[in-house]
Amino acid sequence: MQREDSRPAISTTLVPLQNPVFRSIWTATQISSLGWLVQTTAISWLMATIGASDLMVALVQASSTLPAFFLSILAGAIADSFSRRGVMLAGHFLIALASLTLAVSVALGLFSPWLILGLGFVAGCGFALNDPAWHASVGDILEKRDIPSAVTLMSVGYNIVRSTGPAIGGAILAFFGPLAAFVLAALSDLVPLAAISRSKWHVHSSSLPRERVTTAVHDGLRFTAMSSSIKAAIVRGTLFGVASISILALLPLIVRDHLTGGPIVYGALLAAFGVGAFSAGLSSSYLRRMVPQDRLIALASIACSACCLLLPLTTSIPVAALALAIGGAGWLLTWTGVDVAIQLSSPRWVVGRTLSIYYALSYGGMAAGSWIWGAVAQNYSLTIAFEGAAVVLLLVAAAAFVLPIELWEESEKEASEFVPPSLAIDLKPRSGPIVVKVEYAIAEQDLETFLECMRERRRIQSQAGARNWTLQRNLLTPTLWTETFRTPTWTDYLRLNHRLSAADRELGGRLAALQDGAGFPQTVLAIERATTSVRARSQPITRVSRP
Repeated sequence: MQREDSRPAISTTLVPLQNPVFRSIWTATQISSLGWLVQTTAISWLMATIGASDLMVALVQASSTLPAFFLSILAGAIADSFSRRGVMLAGHFLIALASLTLAVSVALGLFSPWLILGLGFVAGCGFALNDPAWHASVGDILEKRDIPSAVTLMSVGYNIVRSTGPAIGGAILAFFGPLAAFVLAALSDLVPLAAISRSKWHVHSSSLPRERVTTAVHDGLRFTAMSSSIKAAIVRGTLFGVASISILALLPLIVRDHLTGGPIVYGALLAAFGVGAFSAGLSSSYLRRMVPQDRLIALASIACSACCLLLPLTTSIPVAALALAIGGAGWLLTWTGVDVAIQLSSPRWVVGRTLSIYYALSYGGMAAGSWIWGAVAQNYSLTIAFEGAAVVLLLVAAAAFVLPIELWEESEKEASEFVPPSLAIDLKPRSGPIVVKVEYAIAEQDLETFLECMRERRRIQSQAGARNWTLQRNLLTPTLWTETFRTPTWTDYLRLNHRLSAADRELGGRLAALQDGAGFPQTVLAIERATTSVRARSQPITRVSRP
């Protein structure tokens, strides 16, 4: 559902910068990104000029994106279970460590293709830790209505830097050499560490014990698997990453082989890519009002496809720059749209995990795409590699018909207040398993409506943590129905109810309205006890009923 906003497009985009915490970290991130892009430009060109194969050049992009595939899901669970600020600090520390080590290695003349890729992998681990925590923190720092503008600003800011960083990197390479680029990157990575260290923001704390990381990962995977809107966004983003990364992964080879240019040309073309993305970011609010959101993402994939088709067919630097500007615009509109869709479709308790699953698969797609298109270029030709990527991008655009993304759906996702029931005994937090039974009396004429509500209830309860959910009909009294599910412990039962939003609880009101006769559906809470254990013999099964 498209969100209407009467504020002017540019001012709407800039609203999050009024928040001092967001502004401080956002600015520091741009400085760090500038250093990272200078470093990436230097690494890519260094790899292309020290005799490395085409595949090794393409793997420069893969080395920094592959860690997100392996670590993002774990990082998302950590971001939802621990201090997101602390996770961001740990991530930026790894990035700074990798940049500093690379600078020292180049200064001592000890670098090699595999060392470069290895340090890129370490930096990628830092990004894998930082990105889910930073993006999830946006919802803690800002009002929910400003999240789309903040995500756009984060992409626009990066692409402002992208429009200048590679050109600066190319100039530094040409006039001062790669060591200067690596030293600049190492120094810039210290800035976000300082900004995050001195910034603090309010995070809603839970009275419940911290969830185990393995359980948090499981709950995040289950929630994502049961959300059709999030799944559609992740699949589209992953396929887009596989195909679109060909533009950046193979660009050094285009400059070297087709345009016969040097590092300044390479930096200038990357800058053109950034200018296109920056322009799309500034006009994104206007574009979203003019074009339906899902169609805009599809058109962005087509723009990247056109870029892939044009690059290997031209020997003109201005034409290549134009193609890259078109590709940069499509790149930003796609990634921003998918990111916002996932943020707005996720409750706060799980947003770090849903974002991390998205990052894991999209970055994994980019790492796989870098290898695929690099191998195709090495074994066949650059032209065939780019043409193959263009075809895949057209298929991604066509996927909008079968996997639509509801980009601006802003149904209420915030958890509502929950008052635990009064129990007859004092349960320990780890006591369990807990069995929940809800009994309904439903007249025959309301049966279809009831079953439709229960299908939705099963999804809601299962996403929040219910296990083994079932619905049973009484064979002796067919109007009686029993909903049953389990949670591993009493704490898990409390956590499930704290996760339910006001919109989720509204479904309970609709079910109560279907109740045949007086009273609400009856809820029965029980704790399972094994009959063979000593503890079970000494403690009878305890059961508490409440309306």
